[in-house]
Amino acid sequence: MKFSSKVKKCGLSPMRKFHPYAVAAMEAGKKIYHLNIGQPDIETPPQYFEAVRNFQLPVLEYAPSPGLPVLIDAIQKYYDNLGMHFEKDEILITTGGSEALQIVFNCILDDGDEILIPEPFYPNYNTMVSTCGAVIHPVPTTPQEGYHYADRAKIEAGINERTRAIVCTNPGNPTGSVLTPEEMRMMVDIAKEHNLFIIGDEAYREFVYAGEPLQSLGEFEDAAENVIVIDTVSKRFSACGARIGCIISRNKELMAEALKYCQCRLSVATLDQVASAALYDVGPEYFAAVREEYKLRRDTVAAKLKEIPGVICECPRGAFYFMAALPVDSADEFQKWLLTDFEDNGETVMFAPAESFYATSGKGVNEIRIAYVLKQKDLERAMDLLAMGLKAYNER
Repeated sequence: MKFSSKVKKCGLSPMRKFHPYAVAAMEAGKKIYHLNIGQPDIETPPQYFEAVRNFQLPVLEYAPSPGLPVLIDAIQKYYDNLGMHFEKDEILITTGGSEALQIVFNCILDDGDEILIPEPFYPNYNTMVSTCGAVIHPVPTTPQEGYHYADRAKIEAGINERTRAIVCTNPGNPTGSVLTPEEMRMMVDIAKEHNLFIIGDEAYREFVYAGEPLQSLGEFEDAAENVIVIDTVSKRFSACGARIGCIISRNKELMAEALKYCQCRLSVATLDQVASAALYDVGPEYFAAVREEYKLRRDTVAAKLKEIPGVICECPRGAFYFMAALPVDSADEFQKWLLTDFEDNGETVMFAPAESFYATSGKGVNEIRIAYVLKQKDLERAMDLLAMGLKAYNER
């Protein structure tokens, strides 16, 4: 049987590739501290479940392909409160932020096209872009620079006649980097000058820790034809299982093309849309409490990592991830060893090896992404296990 050349270019998720080893470790009686997947343990606001329980319609019908009006209205109000107004036809509901990205890439990329993405990046971008027949042109960064990429010369050096768009993940996954308003303005100006789309993947907007106001590429109305915002309830409301996201853009032509894909997949789950609309009723005190909790967790991990010899990392300003370079030759081999050969009192730890977060061959082999989505006590224990594991691994 022959398979598509496009699917053959796709790899497995680095966050999930060690699952078989984890299963074997758990079957052997080990407890694993999971820092490999960005699944928050913060409780989902009760409004979501109340909306499900109160759903009274006798038939669970298809929703409209663009999305339920009640959810579109809720998202429109959320952005109005941030000082950004979007018309209802400038919002399309999707099955999570992932489908939003996939639809946008399908609308703007052809075989042989390129898209600029700072590396390290969310590895599923690779799969999404490859299935369009396009390739990622990486914007290089280093751990020593704190993964900074918002440099005009660095960005423009990657633009050529095949470039169609720039992806700007802000706050960043996996780096936790946060762009300043001046850097955002510069990125938008580059997109305008080179007639490119600029895609703001803004799933972590609420998670900034230095008191900055919430920012979005949607603020730049002068770049209405260039800016595409990707949003989701997954991380903001700790509702990853709801699978509700959206595409937001003032580019009418793009939204008309994206609607074709929305109609092709018929509709997003009706009940999840109803329940997700209720999430937008939570007040600012919810976000303030969640931010404070994640800041505590971030500071806990930062303090612990500083104590480990040979680890290179900077304290992230946003999202809930650390990128760190470890004193090992291969983070993949080290992770496998932690699951198969290491334990302390029956416990071990998982992270996401970072080589698959890069498009440049040979980069990230000794780097990892840590998702600080566990409670403080568990994070302290996980970091101690990482330190003990590194010492034992390098003394073999």
